[in-house]
Amino acid sequence: MHILINGIPLLSCLTGIGNYVYNISKCLINIDTCNQYTFFYGYFSSELQPFPHSRNIFSNLKFRTFKKAKFFTKKIPVVRNIARNAVKYYPKLIFDSKRFDIYFEPNYIPIDINAKKIVTTVHDFSFLLYPEWHPKDRINYFWKTFYKQIYKSDLILTDSNFIKEEAKEFLRIDHDKIRTVYMGHDNTAFKLYDRAEVLNFQKDKGLPENFILFVGSIEPRKNIEKLLQAYIQLPEYVKKEFRLVLAGFSGWENKNIMNLKDKMKKHVMFLGYLSVGELSVMYNSAKLFVYPSLYEGFGLPPVEAMACGCPVVVSNVASLPEVCGDAAYYVDPYNVESIAEGMYKVLTDDPLRQSLTEKGLERAKMFSWEKSAREHLKVFEEVLNS
Repeated sequence: MHILINGIPLLSCLTGIGNYVYNISKCLINIDTCNQYTFFYGYFSSELQPFPHSRNIFSNLKFRTFKKAKFFTKKIPVVRNIARNAVKYYPKLIFDSKRFDIYFEPNYIPIDINAKKIVTTVHDFSFLLYPEWHPKDRINYFWKTFYKQIYKSDLILTDSNFIKEEAKEFLRIDHDKIRTVYMGHDNTAFKLYDRAEVLNFQKDKGLPENFILFVGSIEPRKNIEKLLQAYIQLPEYVKKEFRLVLAGFSGWENKNIMNLKDKMKKHVMFLGYLSVGELSVMYNSAKLFVYPSLYEGFGLPPVEAMACGCPVVVSNVASLPEVCGDAAYYVDPYNVESIAEGMYKVLTDDPLRQSLTEKGLERAKMFSWEKSAREHLKVFEEVLNS
């Protein structure tokens, strides 16, 4: 098979979807010696090259050009709309002579690629259910293009059975045209680290000895405002011993969150975006990982935390119970007292914390990028032969 993968999400810092695209692509290349892979970055390439890494000067020049273009598209709405239309129609107009066996769109909306079969991943339906969580231009773009393009897919992948059921409801397509393939985690990075390495990392980063960790984009869906309010409710002696550390991309629609964070800087640290290497040691350093998200299609950070031996407190909504099973302590994300109680309970109950750590290490073994890639490949083969 000649398989095309849309690599546009790799042109920015890798957050949720970017990590998905990169890790699935990397594993497919590693495990599959029979098929040919091409990536679309605004041009076609046989190389997997997440920005800013590239293997030659010519490719690096292209990436710099696209990086500058992305900056202007974010700042100027008119340019953004032109760019999105260009990405949609450019491949078909310029490269119509190229015909692929499978076009894999990992980011919701397939563009006009000349392919025998199209497989598209729909990660969630927050754009439909909770448009207020997203930038307005993104919602406008989804409303104009998603429903027009998604039905061109021969098969739709979802990250969880929870989202699969939503896809059946909102898209009203045949059950056999939707398949759940779970995400994974990088078990070469997210694992238990030597204690000396962890302590050195904490010292280098200026981290407190004991802290509660949140990882994720600073955006409305992650429910960070209620997390901060819940942290405020913890007893003073707990806050004195355990600071709250936020790590993640700065996100959007987060002015209130940032203002509240700034008022709590005595107890709250914000580290911003971290590399995979830094993140893995962060999970090892934390005494508790808390993730009170309001809605997730999968929920990768809790799995990464589990793989690093960090006990996890998560929301009892959406896909999180499906993914975390019995290896997490669940809270009501809409209830500040519930979030506070969950953090307090796990921090102060040693047997519970130990149990969650052990169960989390086992649960994380269920999810790997290699396993996920093999299931993706199986789907590609089935779709092409159907």
